[in-house]
Amino acid sequence: MTSPNSMTTNREELALLLKALGMRSLEGGDLDGFLSEAKRNKWSPEELVSHLAHRELVERERRSLDWRLKDSRILQKDFKPMADFDWGWPDKIDRPVIEALLAADCVERGDNVVLIGSHGLGKSMIAKNILHRAIHKGHTALFVEAAELLVDLGSQDSSRSLEKRIKHYAKPKALCIDEVGYLSYDQRSADLLFQVVSRRYEKKSIIVTTNRAFNDWDTVFPGATSVVSLVDRLIHHSEITLIEGESYRKYEAEQRKKTRINKRNKK
Repeated sequence: MTSPNSMTTNREELALLLKALGMRSLEGGDLDGFLSEAKRNKWSPEELVSHLAHRELVERERRSLDWRLKDSRILQKDFKPMADFDWGWPDKIDRPVIEALLAADCVERGDNVVLIGSHGLGKSMIAKNILHRAIHKGHTALFVEAAELLVDLGSQDSSRSLEKRIKHYAKPKALCIDEVGYLSYDQRSADLLFQVVSRRYEKKSIIVTTNRAFNDWDTVFPGATSVVSLVDRLIHHSEITLIEGESYRKYEAEQRKKTRINKRNKK
């Protein structure tokens, strides 16, 4: 490669130099196109550097967004935008509150969100869309099911490894803990969840989806002495909203069944 004290007009060497500097916006054939555009428009040296810097900034923002989306895990399973949400299906839903939450200002403030409702009413969908908006606003996020989080923490075989995993869940600006209440857990699980919540308390947002009112969380973590403190930290600086109605997944399954029956009857 060309030494720092020499100049080069070799485009292959120039491409390697830009790559070594971490500038990826002109990889592949983009360098030739960029230089041709510069000659065609007769850019001055200042204009060329300005265009290059802007192009690199846009590319880095794109890569950062892709990384945050991938790391959040919201796209792993059935992500649906809110445009697909049937607002008319739930018997009870505070649409203005939900739409305000979808702006993700709560994440910027570090406030918590608790979505309460029975299975199949779109709580996870709403939570993922809050995270999705937060990511597009430049924040980091993580979506994880409660069972997965607690199994992960409970499986650590040393205090050092446990601390590392707790830091993992404490790090993102927004953390969604999905489906709290669908299973019951022991006291240690409650204590582990309490540690995660405490690390994030009044600093970073936690979004919880649950099918249980907080008064029933003693059945989720039976005998756990930390439940009261856990709930207290979750509801402080929190928007709590209730969604009521029948499962939309059940409705969709019934519709698919009817469609199959109708097709068989037409044959």
